[in-house]
Amino acid sequence: MAVELGRYGVWHGPQHFGPELAAGLEEAGYGTLWLGASPETGLRDTEVLLAATTSVAVGTSIVNMWKSPAADVAASYHRLEDEHPGRFLLGIGIGHRERNDDYRSPYETMVGYLDELDDAKVPADRRALAALGPKVLQLAGARTAGALPYLTTPEHTKEARRILGGGVLLAPEQMIVLETDPEVARATARDRLASYLQLSNYTSSFKRLGFTDDDIADGGSDRLVDAMVLHGSAVEVAEGLKAHLDAGADHVAIQQLGREGIDLLPGYEALATVLV
Repeated sequence: MAVELGRYGVWHGPQHFGPELAAGLEEAGYGTLWLGASPETGLRDTEVLLAATTSVAVGTSIVNMWKSPAADVAASYHRLEDEHPGRFLLGIGIGHRERNDDYRSPYETMVGYLDELDDAKVPADRRALAALGPKVLQLAGARTAGALPYLTTPEHTKEARRILGGGVLLAPEQMIVLETDPEVARATARDRLASYLQLSNYTSSFKRLGFTDDDIADGGSDRLVDAMVLHGSAVEVAEGLKAHLDAGADHVAIQQLGREGIDLLPGYEALATVLV
Protein backbone atom coordinates (compact mmCIF):
# COMPACT_ATOMS: atom_id res chain seq x y z
CA MET A 1 0.00 0.00 0.00
CA ALA A 2 1.27 3.43 -0.92
CA VAL A 3 -0.84 4.90 1.91
CA GLU A 4 -0.43 3.53 5.44
CA LEU A 5 -3.93 2.87 6.82
CA GLY A 6 -3.20 1.17 10.13
CA ARG A 7 -5.32 -1.69 11.42
CA TYR A 8 -8.42 0.32 12.33
CA GLY A 9 -10.08 3.45 11.02
CA VAL A 10 -13.32 5.38 11.49
CA TRP A 11 -16.10 5.81 8.88
CA HIS A 12 -18.68 8.61 8.88
CA GLY A 13 -20.49 10.91 6.52
CA PRO A 14 -19.56 14.61 6.48
CA GLN A 15 -22.48 15.50 8.75
CA HIS A 16 -20.70 13.72 11.62
CA PHE A 17 -17.09 14.46 10.75
CA GLY A 18 -15.37 17.73 11.51
CA PRO A 19 -11.96 19.05 12.57
CA GLU A 20 -12.43 18.38 16.29
CA LEU A 21 -13.52 14.76 15.87
CA ALA A 22 -10.82 14.16 13.26
CA ALA A 23 -8.08 15.43 15.57
CA GLY A 24 -9.45 13.43 18.49
CA LEU A 25 -9.54 10.20 16.50
CA GLU A 26 -5.97 10.71 15.36
CA GLU A 27 -4.93 11.29 18.99
CA ALA A 28 -6.78 8.09 19.99
CA GLY A 29 -4.64 6.10 17.56
CA TYR A 30 -6.93 5.35 14.61
CA GLY A 31 -5.02 5.03 11.36
CA THR A 32 -7.53 6.28 8.81
CA LEU A 33 -10.56 8.56 8.60
CA TRP A 34 -13.07 7.41 5.99
CA LEU A 35 -15.42 10.03 4.57
CA GLY A 36 -18.60 8.27 3.50
CA ALA A 37 -21.95 9.14 1.93
CA SER A 38 -20.81 10.01 -1.62
CA PRO A 39 -18.35 12.87 -0.98
CA GLU A 40 -18.72 15.72 -3.45
CA THR A 41 -16.48 15.96 -6.49
CA GLY A 42 -14.26 18.74 -5.16
CA LEU A 43 -13.44 16.69 -2.03
CA ARG A 44 -13.49 19.81 0.17
CA ASP A 45 -14.75 17.85 3.20
CA THR A 46 -11.83 15.48 2.72
CA GLU A 47 -9.50 18.47 2.65
CA VAL A 48 -10.91 19.63 6.00
CA LEU A 49 -10.04 16.28 7.60
CA LEU A 50 -6.53 16.30 6.17
CA ALA A 51 -5.92 19.87 7.36
CA ALA A 52 -7.18 19.07 10.88
CA THR A 53 -4.72 16.20 11.31
CA THR A 54 -1.02 15.64 10.82
CA SER A 55 -0.34 12.03 9.86
CA VAL A 56 -3.56 10.00 9.78
CA ALA A 57 -4.69 8.77 6.36
CA VAL A 58 -7.95 9.98 4.88
CA GLY A 59 -10.01 8.01 2.38
CA THR A 60 -13.29 8.40 0.55
CA SER A 61 -15.82 5.61 0.90
CA ILE A 62 -17.03 6.23 -1.63
CA VAL A 63 -17.01 8.81 -4.43
CA ASN A 64 -20.02 7.95 -6.60
CA MET A 65 -19.08 7.41 -10.23
CA TRP A 66 -22.48 8.61 -11.49
CA LYS A 67 -22.30 11.90 -9.62
CA SER A 68 -18.60 12.75 -9.97
CA PRO A 69 -16.88 12.76 -13.40
CA ALA A 70 -13.54 10.96 -13.36
CA ALA A 71 -11.58 13.92 -14.77
CA ASP A 72 -12.88 16.24 -12.05
CA VAL A 73 -12.21 13.71 -9.30
CA ALA A 74 -8.69 13.20 -10.64
CA ALA A 75 -8.07 16.95 -10.45
CA SER A 76 -9.24 16.92 -6.82
CA TYR A 77 -7.01 13.93 -6.08
CA HIS A 78 -3.95 15.73 -7.45
CA ARG A 79 -4.79 18.88 -5.46
CA LEU A 80 -4.98 16.89 -2.21
CA GLU A 81 -1.82 14.99 -3.05
CA ASP A 82 0.05 18.25 -3.62
CA GLU A 83 -1.22 19.68 -0.33
CA HIS A 84 -0.99 16.53 1.82
CA PRO A 85 1.35 14.10 0.06
CA GLY A 86 0.98 10.41 0.76
CA ARG A 87 -2.09 10.66 3.01
CA PHE A 88 -5.11 10.36 0.73
CA LEU A 89 -6.70 7.20 -0.71
CA LEU A 90 -9.41 7.71 -3.33
CA GLY A 91 -12.24 5.25 -2.76
CA ILE A 92 -14.71 5.06 -5.66
CA GLY A 93 -17.83 3.04 -6.37
CA ILE A 94 -20.83 2.52 -8.60
CA GLY A 95 -23.54 3.59 -6.16
CA HIS A 96 -27.05 2.12 -6.22
CA ARG A 97 -29.46 1.33 -9.03
CA GLU A 98 -32.35 2.65 -6.93
CA ARG A 99 -30.71 6.04 -6.36
CA ASN A 100 -29.31 6.86 -9.79
CA ASP A 101 -31.71 7.42 -12.68
CA ASP A 102 -29.02 6.86 -15.32
CA TYR A 103 -27.68 3.65 -13.75
CA ARG A 104 -26.61 1.30 -16.53
CA SER A 105 -23.94 -1.29 -17.39
CA PRO A 106 -22.34 -1.03 -13.92
CA TYR A 107 -19.30 -3.20 -14.61
CA GLU A 108 -18.47 -1.51 -17.91
CA THR A 109 -18.95 1.88 -16.25
CA MET A 110 -16.46 0.97 -13.53
CA VAL A 111 -13.90 -0.20 -16.07
CA GLY A 112 -14.31 2.98 -18.12
CA TYR A 113 -14.01 5.16 -15.01
CA LEU A 114 -10.79 3.42 -14.01
CA ASP A 115 -9.48 3.92 -17.54
CA GLU A 116 -10.14 7.66 -17.20
CA LEU A 117 -8.33 7.76 -13.87
CA ASP A 118 -5.38 6.02 -15.53
CA ASP A 119 -5.37 8.67 -18.24
CA ALA A 120 -5.46 11.38 -15.56
CA LYS A 121 -2.42 9.85 -13.79
CA VAL A 122 -4.19 8.73 -10.61
CA PRO A 123 -1.98 5.79 -9.55
CA ALA A 124 -3.67 2.42 -9.15
CA ASP A 125 -2.22 2.02 -5.66
CA ARG A 126 -3.79 5.31 -4.54
CA ARG A 127 -7.36 4.30 -5.30
CA ALA A 128 -9.67 1.51 -4.09
CA LEU A 129 -13.01 0.17 -5.24
CA ALA A 130 -16.25 -0.48 -3.34
CA ALA A 131 -16.82 -4.18 -3.93
CA LEU A 132 -19.20 -6.85 -2.69
CA GLY A 133 -19.61 -9.53 -5.37
CA PRO A 134 -16.90 -11.73 -6.89
CA LYS A 135 -16.61 -9.97 -10.26
CA VAL A 136 -16.11 -6.50 -8.77
CA LEU A 137 -13.75 -7.86 -6.12
CA GLN A 138 -11.62 -9.27 -8.95
CA LEU A 139 -11.69 -5.89 -10.70
CA ALA A 140 -10.65 -4.15 -7.49
CA GLY A 141 -7.68 -6.46 -7.15
CA ALA A 142 -6.63 -6.07 -10.78
CA ARG A 143 -7.05 -2.30 -11.20
CA THR A 144 -6.74 -0.68 -7.77
CA ALA A 145 -5.03 -1.04 -4.40
CA GLY A 146 -7.93 -3.24 -3.32
CA ALA A 147 -11.49 -3.50 -2.06
CA LEU A 148 -13.69 -1.50 0.32
CA PRO A 149 -16.64 -3.77 1.16
CA TYR A 150 -19.50 -2.14 3.08
CA LEU A 151 -22.08 -3.80 5.33
CA THR A 152 -20.59 -7.27 5.39
CA THR A 153 -19.47 -9.95 7.85
CA PRO A 154 -16.23 -11.81 8.63
CA GLU A 155 -17.57 -14.63 6.46
CA HIS A 156 -17.66 -12.24 3.52
CA THR A 157 -14.20 -11.01 4.43
CA LYS A 158 -12.86 -14.57 4.31
CA GLU A 159 -14.35 -15.17 0.86
CA ALA A 160 -13.20 -11.76 -0.39
CA ARG A 161 -9.65 -12.56 0.69
CA ARG A 162 -9.82 -15.85 -1.17
CA ILE A 163 -10.91 -14.05 -4.33
CA LEU A 164 -8.40 -11.21 -4.02
CA GLY A 165 -5.44 -13.31 -3.00
CA GLY A 166 -2.55 -11.93 -1.01
CA GLY A 167 -0.93 -8.52 -1.30
CA VAL A 168 -4.19 -6.71 -2.13
CA LEU A 169 -5.91 -4.31 0.25
CA LEU A 170 -9.09 -5.56 1.91
CA ALA A 171 -10.69 -2.95 4.18
CA PRO A 172 -14.29 -3.78 5.17
CA GLU A 173 -16.55 -1.33 6.98
CA GLN A 174 -18.25 -2.48 10.19
CA MET A 175 -21.13 -0.77 12.02
CA ILE A 176 -21.11 -0.94 15.83
CA VAL A 177 -23.29 0.11 18.77
CA LEU A 178 -21.56 0.46 22.13
CA GLU A 179 -24.58 -0.68 24.13
CA THR A 180 -24.91 -3.79 26.32
CA ASP A 181 -28.74 -3.96 26.22
CA PRO A 182 -29.42 -6.03 23.07
CA GLU A 183 -32.88 -4.59 22.44
CA VAL A 184 -31.71 -0.98 22.72
CA ALA A 185 -28.74 -1.78 20.48
CA ARG A 186 -30.92 -3.51 17.88
CA ALA A 187 -33.33 -0.57 17.77
CA THR A 188 -30.41 1.76 17.00
CA ALA A 189 -29.08 -0.68 14.42
CA ARG A 190 -32.44 -1.04 12.67
CA ASP A 191 -32.78 2.72 12.35
CA ARG A 192 -29.48 2.79 10.47
CA LEU A 193 -30.10 -0.32 8.39
CA ALA A 194 -33.58 0.60 7.19
CA SER A 195 -32.53 2.35 4.00
CA TYR A 196 -29.99 -0.34 3.08
CA LEU A 197 -32.66 -3.05 3.21
CA GLN A 198 -34.25 -1.35 0.18
CA LEU A 199 -31.11 -1.50 -1.99
CA SER A 200 -30.63 -4.50 -4.26
CA ASN A 201 -26.84 -4.64 -4.15
CA TYR A 202 -26.95 -5.08 -0.36
CA THR A 203 -29.90 -7.47 -0.29
CA SER A 204 -28.17 -9.60 -2.94
CA SER A 205 -25.03 -9.58 -0.81
CA PHE A 206 -27.02 -10.65 2.27
CA LYS A 207 -28.48 -13.57 0.32
CA ARG A 208 -25.02 -14.67 -0.85
CA LEU A 209 -24.14 -14.81 2.85
CA GLY A 210 -27.06 -17.15 3.55
CA PHE A 211 -29.75 -14.73 4.71
CA THR A 212 -33.28 -15.05 3.35
CA ASP A 213 -36.13 -12.76 2.30
CA ASP A 214 -37.61 -13.34 5.76
CA ASP A 215 -34.39 -12.05 7.35
CA ILE A 216 -34.55 -8.90 5.22
CA ALA A 217 -38.28 -8.21 5.74
CA ASP A 218 -39.84 -6.03 8.44
CA GLY A 219 -36.73 -4.12 9.43
CA GLY A 220 -34.45 -7.15 9.48
CA SER A 221 -34.41 -10.24 11.67
CA ASP A 222 -32.37 -10.28 14.87
CA ARG A 223 -30.03 -12.70 13.08
CA LEU A 224 -29.37 -10.24 10.26
CA VAL A 225 -29.14 -7.18 12.51
CA ASP A 226 -26.70 -8.88 14.90
CA ALA A 227 -24.52 -10.00 11.98
CA MET A 228 -24.38 -6.57 10.34
CA VAL A 229 -24.10 -4.38 13.44
CA LEU A 230 -21.84 -5.42 16.30
CA HIS A 231 -23.10 -4.42 19.73
CA GLY A 232 -22.09 -4.84 23.35
CA SER A 233 -19.28 -3.56 25.53
CA ALA A 234 -16.09 -2.16 24.04
CA VAL A 235 -14.37 -5.48 24.73
CA GLU A 236 -17.13 -7.47 23.01
CA VAL A 237 -17.20 -5.15 20.01
CA ALA A 238 -13.41 -5.30 19.73
CA GLU A 239 -13.58 -9.08 19.45
CA GLY A 240 -16.05 -8.77 16.59
CA LEU A 241 -13.81 -6.28 14.80
CA LYS A 242 -10.81 -8.54 15.24
CA ALA A 243 -12.77 -11.33 13.54
CA HIS A 244 -12.46 -9.41 10.26
CA LEU A 245 -8.68 -9.28 10.65
CA ASP A 246 -8.58 -12.98 11.49
CA ALA A 247 -10.60 -13.64 8.33
CA GLY A 248 -8.07 -11.84 6.14
CA ALA A 249 -8.79 -8.09 6.32
CA ASP A 250 -5.87 -5.68 6.39
CA HIS A 251 -7.90 -2.88 7.95
CA VAL A 252 -11.39 -2.37 9.42
CA ALA A 253 -13.35 0.88 9.04
CA ILE A 254 -15.53 1.31 12.14
CA GLN A 255 -18.83 3.19 12.05
CA GLN A 256 -20.22 3.89 15.52
CA LEU A 257 -23.99 4.38 15.63
CA GLY A 258 -25.87 6.36 18.25
CA ARG A 259 -28.66 8.82 18.82
CA GLU A 260 -28.64 12.08 16.86
CA GLY A 261 -26.26 14.63 18.31
CA ILE A 262 -24.26 12.18 20.42
CA ASP A 263 -20.59 12.95 21.00
CA LEU A 264 -18.94 10.04 19.21
CA LEU A 265 -15.39 10.59 20.42
CA PRO A 266 -15.69 9.08 23.94
CA GLY A 267 -16.95 5.81 22.50
CA TYR A 268 -14.12 5.66 20.00
CA GLU A 269 -11.60 6.50 22.72
CA ALA A 270 -12.93 3.69 24.93
CA LEU A 271 -12.81 1.26 22.02
CA ALA A 272 -9.28 2.28 21.09
CA THR A 273 -7.99 1.22 24.52
CA VAL A 274 -9.01 -2.40 23.84
CA LEU A 275 -8.11 -2.60 20.15
CA VAL A 276 -4.37 -2.81 20.78
